[in-house]
Amino acid sequence: MDKNSKIFVAGHRGLVGSAIVRTLKDQGYNNIVTKTRSEVNLLNQKDVFNFFDEEKPEYVFDAAAKVGGIYANDTYSADFIYENIQIQTNLIHGSWRSGVKKFLFLGSVCIYPKYAEVPVKEESLLTGYLESTNDAYAIAKISGIKMLQAYNKQYGFKGVSLMPSNLYGPGDNFHPQNGHVIPAMMTKFNNSDGKSVTFWGDGTPMREFLYADDLADACLFAINHFENGELINVGSGENVSIKSLANVVASIVGYTGDIEWDTSHPNGTPNRPLDYSKMTELGWKPKHRLYDGLKKTYQWFIENTYYDSSK
Repeated sequence: MDKNSKIFVAGHRGLVGSAIVRTLKDQGYNNIVTKTRSEVNLLNQKDVFNFFDEEKPEYVFDAAAKVGGIYANDTYSADFIYENIQIQTNLIHGSWRSGVKKFLFLGSVCIYPKYAEVPVKEESLLTGYLESTNDAYAIAKISGIKMLQAYNKQYGFKGVSLMPSNLYGPGDNFHPQNGHVIPAMMTKFNNSDGKSVTFWGDGTPMREFLYADDLADACLFAINHFENGELINVGSGENVSIKSLANVVASIVGYTGDIEWDTSHPNGTPNRPLDYSKMTELGWKPKHRLYDGLKKTYQWFIENTYYDSSK
C-alpha cells in the first residue's frame, strides 16, 4: 500500500477496527473509508455490492464481526455463526468482484482445536475438535479463511488471514456478561460492592493476550508481506492464567475484595498460546506489555463507558 491508497476498514467502530484506523492515520495513510451500519449493512449483499461499486477501495481490512466472551458465544451461537459467515462472505466476494488489490481477514485463536499442541502453529487448523462453547464462531471464521484461500487459488485474489491471540484494548465490549474476559473483569470489579466478585470456571486456564493496537500494527505489516491467502498467527508471547489476570486487573481497578470462582461453569480451552514466528521472522513484534496495555484499557474504560451490572 502507498500513503494515498484507498483503504476500507470494515467494522471501524469496534475494538480492532478502531485500532486499525488509528494506526493507519498514525502511519500517514490519509484515504481511509469507513461506513456505519446505517450506511452499509454488511449482512445485506446488495448493500455491500453497491458500496464497492460506488467507492471502489483498493485495500480492505475486514474487522467486522459479531464477537463476545464465553457466555455470549455459548448463548447466542446461532447469531454468531449466521452473522459472521454472512458478513465475511459479502465482503470477500464483493472485494473480488470489484477488483480490490488485497484483502485482510481477521479471525481468532479459537479456530484451533481445543487440545492442539502448544504453542499452536498454523498447521494445527482442522486437526482436532473445537472448544464446544465457541465452536459456532470458530467454524464461521474457519470458513472465511478457506473462502479467501479458495478465491486466491481459483481467481488469484490476493489476501491474508490473521489469527490473533485473545484481544483487549480501547473500544472493547465492556458488558459484564457478553464482553471478553478482560473488559468484563474491569466492569465487574469497577461496579462491585467491594466485597466479592465471581467469575466462571476455576481460574486455571492459560490465555495469551494481545493489545488491539499491536494487532493493528500487525495488520499493516501483514498486508505488505503476504498475499496468497496465508493463515498467519499474531501473538504477544505473554501467557497468563485467568486467576493471575484477575489479580492484576483487580489491582489496576483498585478492587480489594474477594475473588470467587464458580466451577459449575466451563473453563473453556485449558491453554492456547500461539506460535507467531512467521511474523517475528520477518521483523514484526508487539510493542505493549500486558500490564501497560491493561492500564491504558482501564483508563479508556473510565473515560468512555460505564456498565452498571446491578441492573
